[in-house]
Amino acid sequence: MNHGSIGWWGVVIGVLAGSIRGGTPFLLVSLGECLTEKSGKINLGLEGVLLMGAMTAYAISYKTGSSLIGVGAAAGAGALLGMIHAFLVSRPKVNDIAAGVAMLIFGSGLAFYMGKPYIEPTAPQLPGIPLGFWSSVPQIRAALSISPLFVFGVVVAFVMHWFFRSTRWGMHVRAVGDAPAAARAMGISVGRTRFLSIMVGSALGGIGGAHLSLFYPGAWTERISSGQGLMAVALVIFARWNPVQCLWASLLFGGAQSIGPSLQAVGISTGYYLWNASPYILTLLVMIATCTTKRTLVGSPGALGTSS
Repeated sequence: MNHGSIGWWGVVIGVLAGSIRGGTPFLLVSLGECLTEKSGKINLGLEGVLLMGAMTAYAISYKTGSSLIGVGAAAGAGALLGMIHAFLVSRPKVNDIAAGVAMLIFGSGLAFYMGKPYIEPTAPQLPGIPLGFWSSVPQIRAALSISPLFVFGVVVAFVMHWFFRSTRWGMHVRAVGDAPAAARAMGISVGRTRFLSIMVGSALGGIGGAHLSLFYPGAWTERISSGQGLMAVALVIFARWNPVQCLWASLLFGGAQSIGPSLQAVGISTGYYLWNASPYILTLLVMIATCTTKRTLVGSPGALGTSS
């Protein structure tokens, strides 16, 4: 998209549009990780889920001619990897981190292997929601074409917030994540609750991958995720395990990701690679800011990462 004809407003529009386009995968993956961690488990394999979701969505969209079926298939692929991860971490003495790294490698490798035939073909894309219909400027109309999966993610964020606070099942997830022994004493199935939380969380991660391949950037390549699945874990910590705050944090990460391309579009190429590294720098700053025990425990589920 060329912002030159509208000057510096192009940078502002580019960053705002990028915060939504680039923030959508962060949003969906972080919501999935938030649900998983609320149950007391960590899933570092979501990078593999994101890639598998992107590949599956693109392949099925290409095969069926329907991007919506592609999104559904991506959710199914994510849920399947989530089921495998949930089974692994439910075994005695299996470390969450080790299992997550194994699933990251497995999911990424499987996506790369199965996705080889789909790097060149063009698959049907998700239609954008034209929020820029009021403008006659092509750049603004293009920038304000919003992915339907962003709207879906916003709805999920608020529904998940309500779910944790106001529903019996949500309270079960929180109880399992905070005090599994007490939850068992109350008759709550810790294993089943965690299994479902991980599976649904991974399905959301798969849908995040569908956004990458079917909307923005809108193609399947092996480097499409750029580590967004791993960065989403830091984003959940930054958001203090609050789904609505995951929404705002994902917009921040997405905006940081779009600064470099927006500046380049108006002819500023100085420091381009540094600006492109903004999301990674932001992730590092988040981890540094939350590295102390006192800060990390604010809002953290009590049993997070334990083997109980």
